[in-house]
Amino acid sequence: MACRRGNYVVIAGEEKIKIKMKQLLVICGPTAVGKTSLALSLAKNINGELVNVDARQVYRGMDIGTGKDRPANSKHEIRNSKVVLKDDNFRIGYYLFDNIPIWLLDIVDPNYRFTVADYLQCAPPVLDNIWQRNRLPIIVGGSGFYLRALLEGIGTIGVKPDWALRKKLACQTVIDLQTMLKKQDELHYNRMNHSDKNNPRRLIRAIEIAHKIKSKTAKNGWQGIEKELKIDKKNILMIGLKRPMSVLDKRIKKRVRMRLKMGLLTEIKRLRREGYGFSNSILSETMAYKEWQEYFNGDEKKGDVIMFWQRNECQLARRQMTWFKKNRKIKWFNIGVADEVKKMEKTVLSWYIKRE
Repeated sequence: MACRRGNYVVIAGEEKIKIKMKQLLVICGPTAVGKTSLALSLAKNINGELVNVDARQVYRGMDIGTGKDRPANSKHEIRNSKVVLKDDNFRIGYYLFDNIPIWLLDIVDPNYRFTVADYLQCAPPVLDNIWQRNRLPIIVGGSGFYLRALLEGIGTIGVKPDWALRKKLACQTVIDLQTMLKKQDELHYNRMNHSDKNNPRRLIRAIEIAHKIKSKTAKNGWQGIEKELKIDKKNILMIGLKRPMSVLDKRIKKRVRMRLKMGLLTEIKRLRREGYGFSNSILSETMAYKEWQEYFNGDEKKGDVIMFWQRNECQLARRQMTWFKKNRKIKWFNIGVADEVKKMEKTVLSWYIKRE
């Protein structure tokens, strides 16, 4: 075990091992691969604290479906912190998972539209808080877009979602959306890859940005500035976890059944009683919840919903792998293999410490 004392880490049998200041460890990969459990294990050995980068685990009350999967001995009360934000919508604190803090869970209620811009308001102050206490932040999650925004910045981060426009465009075909974007911002359209050009969500976002930038209010209020985390890129280590897709599919299906046993349907009923329905909250857009909408309307059988949900989760895992594989900075490890796990742990430790 590594014990940090100021700028030094003391390891059994070793003396005076100097560490780099302001380091950041990233544990990423597809859903159900085992990111959180492995990150918790690492955190115990390198004086780390976990920071969530999951776009849905930020919602309060949506615990089972989003896979917060708190250990049985975790503290269920969110601990107050010294992190203060200007936005009153956000509540920033941490839970203890096996006595390891994990941040950025349960930030907002399900009727709040949490965006990547919101995440960039919340994450940097938390990271600073952890660094100030001479601990190592370990970012854990599968939301690749949020992660990229945090590490690299996004020039259009100041363009907030236009939900009315999105609703209006939702019924348009891909061809119609492509035509609209060409008219508004042909240069951006030509820069898009084939996949993005055929992705309605990406096309709508591009139209939204083009529309707002051209408006007078957007020109006055839009902050088209790259917001990038202030840390030396050499002090960031990105670890990617993977398993064979056949194995991952089995884990996903097993986890779906487990979440049902844990009381997912009871959780959805409670959320609806509290006023968070499919029409006025994020439930209709969140996997593990949206699949049950027709079931609660009486139009779908339970067994069919389960199969649909499992299929969606498996497809998500493939999309996540496609996204992360584009990043050549990620060091990949198959954690289904014991030797690979040991190699990964050795890689992290050798990066974390620096001998004088």
